[in-house]
Amino acid sequence: MPTLEFHFDFGSPNAYLAHRVIPTIEPCIGARFGYVPVLLGGVFKATNNRSPAEAFRDIANKRAFHELETRRFLARHGIMDFRRNPFFPVNTLLIMRGAVAARHEGCFERYVDIVFHNMWSEPKKLDEPDIVRSVLDANGLDAARLLERAQSPAVKQELIRNTENSVARGSFGSPTFFVGAEMFFGKDQLRDVKAEFVRQQAAAPRSAGQHRPGHDPAPIG
Repeated sequence: MPTLEFHFDFGSPNAYLAHRVIPTIEPCIGARFGYVPVLLGGVFKATNNRSPAEAFRDIANKRAFHELETRRFLARHGIMDFRRNPFFPVNTLLIMRGAVAARHEGCFERYVDIVFHNMWSEPKKLDEPDIVRSVLDANGLDAARLLERAQSPAVKQELIRNTENSVARGSFGSPTFFVGAEMFFGKDQLRDVKAEFVRQQAAAPRSAGQHRPGHDPAPIG
């Protein structure tokens, strides 16, 4: 079975919207996306890229179309609770390290859902450690343990490695998807991601006991 990866940073609203649609795709293809936390600031620095908010700040028609495209996407997928984060831009270093820590602590999927929700559905200033701690505790996660592990050298290095490997494979932003070696960028390419996975799956020889991709793959890098 071909590999299927979603490279994300919580600071990307389009990554959040992709995250909301991914569960509708997985049952159709019989596979799950492997979520790979990357640091978007590191990706931007390595590729000399900028966020759309900055890059299109002075292009009124581009900003207007971007808003229209977002409204169309929300309507198409029935997403009613998306909110712009009033604290944006939010420094995501802590919560992205937290994602890596959560994988090692066995609560990755829950952590990702909670943080995405509190960034883009009930927006909070998630670069404040006290706010992050409060959100995690309120949702039944061990915030003290997660945030302590997030500061470990191993977790910090893993996030750096994920980010560097993503850039080396062609990534320049979030959300980025990989189906095998084929890269796709942006939430609107999820339909192409699905089609490419089906194509590769049909072309690949089947073998018993093949690993089924999921939200908690072995660390990449």
